[in-house]
Amino acid sequence: MAKINFRVALFLGNFGGGGIERVTARLSHQLVKLGIQIDLILIDVDSTHLWQMPSESRIINLKSSGLFKSLPKLVRYLRQERPSILFAADHFANEVAILACSIARVPTRVIVSERNQLSKTARNGSQLKARLAPLLTKLLYPLADGILAVSHGVAKDLAHVASLPLEKIEVIYNPVNPEMFVKAKEPLDHPWFAPGELPVILGVGKLEKQKDFPTLIRAFAKVQQHKPCRLVILGWGPDRPKLEALIQELGLEDVVDLPGHVNNPYMFMARSAVFALSSVWEGLPNVLIEAIALGIPVVSTDCESGPREILAGGKYGYLTPVGDSEALAEGILQVLSGNPKTVDSNWLNQFDAETATQKYLKLFQFIQTKQDHQRLHGLKPDIIMSKVNS
Repeated sequence: MAKINFRVALFLGNFGGGGIERVTARLSHQLVKLGIQIDLILIDVDSTHLWQMPSESRIINLKSSGLFKSLPKLVRYLRQERPSILFAADHFANEVAILACSIARVPTRVIVSERNQLSKTARNGSQLKARLAPLLTKLLYPLADGILAVSHGVAKDLAHVASLPLEKIEVIYNPVNPEMFVKAKEPLDHPWFAPGELPVILGVGKLEKQKDFPTLIRAFAKVQQHKPCRLVILGWGPDRPKLEALIQELGLEDVVDLPGHVNNPYMFMARSAVFALSSVWEGLPNVLIEAIALGIPVVSTDCESGPREILAGGKYGYLTPVGDSEALAEGILQVLSGNPKTVDSNWLNQFDAETATQKYLKLFQFIQTKQDHQRLHGLKPDIIMSKVNS
């Protein structure tokens, strides 16, 4: 494919070890291969995870103490650098990116990506900005040149909450890491995953309310009554003390491990008997896609949104009600009893990196080449986006 000469600025705020950052890094590697220049704009570059980004990308440090406080510096960057596309990949970063482009008044096109259920984030958020998110979305998102969602469930939720036309929202699934198949084969120094050991159930995610690991731990306790096994939950987060207390209360200290954040979760996945997702809500859980791509049987809550889309309504994995530890335990027992649901390899093609990259590229090029047409003919953003979706 011919090299493409334009620059995309990615605005995240911070670069931690979560799913948004991993997907951003994967997309950046793919775009760099096509000759696209990448600027990663952060409010603070104090991160141990930047190694994931391609070496060709520029890291722009706004040196700000918060997302909204970074607005003047982001405006200054846009006026000085004038990238072709400003792409934001988290809700509050989206709002700041739209404001910055509106203030800067430069030819840069702004695209925002919604990664989670906005209604759930607003309802469960403790801060004022989370509760105000739907109102700000209604005001700001119509000013964006492109709006993305990571799943059809997220798109429908966003359209409803923000009173946006559904056809204005483009859906692009997160790509799996093409390197994970190699990483999955790396040696794992954990005694529970050695040959001949008890089967391991694996959970992965930030230790917080959204992931509902207490339900997974309670489900595991029920599974233990029928099948000897172990549970490992990878991740860090504020709920760790609560989870440790629950593990102690249930007497599971010897069979549950919380190793914290790991750089390579794939070597754990590849050696697990079951991957379990217990979330209350999601956008599109990358770890669930990665697990089925590695051929690991999965059991997931049927939360909004993502799992039902990923698992084809339960065809490729067990779906259980949110918060129901009995049902989650039953699904896990089905797998451990020799009744896993296998995945058609063709189904996985929609989640590969090449498919996602081509969709992003099509959108970037369309918006860039149409900007003059939009100005000349007065087309509104929703008309532009409906042509992309068609």
